[in-house]
Order: sequence, then C-alpha cells, then structure tokens
Amino acid sequence: MSRISATLALLAALGGLHGAAVAAEPATARDGVLVDGRGMTLYTFDKDGDGRSSCHDACAANWPPLLAGPDAAASGDWSLVARPDGSRQWAYRGRPLYTFVHDRQPGERSGDGRMGVWHAAHPHAHEAPPSMPGMPPGSGMDGGLRDGLQR
Repeated sequence: MSRISATLALLAALGGLHGAAVAAEPATARDGVLVDGRGMTLYTFDKDGDGRSSCHDACAANWPPLLAGPDAAASGDWSLVARPDGSRQWAYRGRPLYTFVHDRQPGERSGDGRMGVWHAAHPHAHEAPPSMPGMPPGSGMDGGLRDGLQR
C-alpha cells in the first residue's frame, strides 16, 4: 500500500471513529419505547439502584446490558454505569438499560413485565412517580408507574 493510500485510509478511519464518538444518544425512541441501534427494545430492572446495575452473570446472560464504548461520554439524560467486569453500561435518567435474549426481531417486547421486575424503557420518564399513600416510589404499588418510567 502506498504512503498516500495508507494516509487516506487512516483519515477515513479516524473520520468514522469521530462520527461514532459524537453520537447524540446511545438509543432512540420507536413506538413509545427506547430501542438500541438494531431496533431492539431496551428494558429497565426494578432491582437496580440509581446509577448501578444489579444484573450480572446469569442475569446478564439473559438480559445483556447496553454496553458503552471506551470513548462514550454521558450527556443530558444519558449516563454511564460501571459494571463489575470493568465495562460500562448506558443508563437513561440513572436507570441502566438492557436488551432481552428472547426478543428476536426489532420491536419485540417479550421482556416487558417479565417476573414483575423488567419493563420496557420509555422515553417519557417522570421525575418523581406518584405513589399510593404509604407506599414508597418504585415499590410496585405506584399506580402503574415503576421507577419513574411509564408503562
């Protein structure tokens, strides 16, 4: 490969990396839910705390985390959560995001409501979900809202 061709290839590659590094958001909204770059539904897990994931090992095998690349940067509603293996996971409004292995096609939502703790992530999160009297937010008794995300 000539020196000019190698230089052009390097510049093209850097341009591609630059475009990926400045992506506005790691997911988009489609049909009322957040989806990843392949159009697969994203989910939240009730057992996660704000800014941390509780889904590891066997759980993560069934609910793969939406991983962030090494150059990813938090912005606006999007943040990054450190995982035990050293990788980083995208979170929307502090809630870590996952896909579900049984969703085979873009747009499927077979994980929504699974085991009463998995929910399709919605882009219209509430700052403070209303609760029933005497019940804390996110307790599952919050009038149909879970952890600040509409169902």
